[in-house]
Amino acid sequence: MNQRTDDPSAVLTAPGAMFEIEETVVRGIPMKVWKNTPPSLRDVLEQSRAHGDKTFLVYEDERWTFEEHFRAAASLGRLLVERWGVRKGDRVAIAMRNYPEWSISFWAAAVAGAIVVPLNAWWSGEELEYGLADSGAKILFCDEQRAERVAPALERVPLEKVVVARADEPLRPGWLAFERVLEEAGRDDRLPDVRIEPDDDATIFYTSGTTGRPKGALGTHRNICTNLVSLAYAQARGVLRSGGSLEELLARPQPAQLLSVPLFHATGCHSILVANTAFGGKLVMMYKWDPELALQLIERERITSFGGVPAMVWQVLESPNLRKYDLSSIENVSYGGAPAAPELVRRICEVFPKVSPGNGYGLTETSSVTTFNFGEDYKRKPDSVGQPVPVCEVKVVDDQGHELEPGRVGELWIKGPNVVRGYWQKPEATAETFTDGWLHSGDIARIDEEGFVYILDRAKDMLIRGGENVYCVEIESVLYDHPDVLDAAVVGLPHKVLGEEVGAVVQVREGSNVTEQELRDHVARHLAAFKVPVRIDIRYQPLPRNPQGKILKRQLREEMIGGAGQ
Repeated sequence: MNQRTDDPSAVLTAPGAMFEIEETVVRGIPMKVWKNTPPSLRDVLEQSRAHGDKTFLVYEDERWTFEEHFRAAASLGRLLVERWGVRKGDRVAIAMRNYPEWSISFWAAAVAGAIVVPLNAWWSGEELEYGLADSGAKILFCDEQRAERVAPALERVPLEKVVVARADEPLRPGWLAFERVLEEAGRDDRLPDVRIEPDDDATIFYTSGTTGRPKGALGTHRNICTNLVSLAYAQARGVLRSGGSLEELLARPQPAQLLSVPLFHATGCHSILVANTAFGGKLVMMYKWDPELALQLIERERITSFGGVPAMVWQVLESPNLRKYDLSSIENVSYGGAPAAPELVRRICEVFPKVSPGNGYGLTETSSVTTFNFGEDYKRKPDSVGQPVPVCEVKVVDDQGHELEPGRVGELWIKGPNVVRGYWQKPEATAETFTDGWLHSGDIARIDEEGFVYILDRAKDMLIRGGENVYCVEIESVLYDHPDVLDAAVVGLPHKVLGEEVGAVVQVREGSNVTEQELRDHVARHLAAFKVPVRIDIRYQPLPRNPQGKILKRQLREEMIGGAGQ
């Protein structure tokens, strides 16, 4: 595997450098780790006090400084331990929108030594009940909407306390108002007296559950803190690759990031909330995604970084009001969680000539970041998700688990200190997905000679048409290149002879008159005949996605089969 001569990785990771790497054994498995990784989330929160009176959280007209946030989280953490009897390893669940209370609850539970269980705020009452029952949570921090949704199930789950934020009082009997609990906790600046080790369990994040019941990915403090250093490394490498220096990076004024993804997802929690807590960034929260509001906030709060899934970036770029706002503060536009068309890179560079675009790849099971593609590298290889961070190993394997040479297509496996230790109380699923420290990603990929990873598809989404393998992302990329297409999803349609045929659903620009046949002809000009969709449903509305940004292909497939696609 070749390394570019202008690659600063060796300098950044050299002995004594900021991102020095060392070998260690984690859970019996030898692996590389960042030498300067914070030992635990407790250390991260404690270090956040250094940012003092700088603004940390912004939500509508509310503002929290780092010191205010630290005192609230520390005091609540002590209340959990000293008054409510929360012990190390107990589960504390959070089910609410992106409010400041989400962050306070998360950090309070983390420094108390509890395992934080962020539940999907989009879930139904039945799904929330499953998450609470499966995790065995003792405490639930939630907002009023989630509280009412889960209320019918409270007698069937082992909760001891339900704390409700932003609720109209009086509350139901037994429920506690978050604001009153915070008042009771006070504003002490002492953390609870709990010793936390790097490999102690920290979080249970439920996977998206597009097949079967969601599985709880059990992450450790090491996993999350590794991701923190990996993010810093990615930024430092990008700056050096573009001709800057680490001194310039460290001297930059306070960054400001728009929180456009849910905190109950690993990206929102680990790569945005935890990262800004550690690095002193201002985090501007949104109740829900709205591209027009995003533009307003970028101008008002002088946002330096925004992103999410590619569809969100597209919506901002395609806003008819884009030029009405002062967006000169933007320095980074990054995204992940879904395949991105190479055209998106070109469009970002066109709208924001001074911006460094970035893409990445990761899973709930990898605590967010595994690979990144940033700045000059991304412009050079826009169809790649980038190279793995230096403490991560990746390989592509065949059906028997044998490693394949560069360029060959197979399943991507991942190993490193960011990989969770398994699924909560699901030993069989853990054994199926993890082998000797290697995570079986379920993604079809190839790795080139320089170590850049290319995600071709989810293994379960690959179509087999008459014995021919069809990778959906290849067709989707061609559809993306049509000037009228904003979003695209390729699905398999049943065929009694061929097994499956190719179907597609696309979102087109408002006012577009493009026809199904024109889109089929467009694909036919670029790909083999067996890859051309036999049917394309055209929509003006966004395609349905789960909270992680992945298109709900099963739903689209069922709609197409049932004739519901419009």
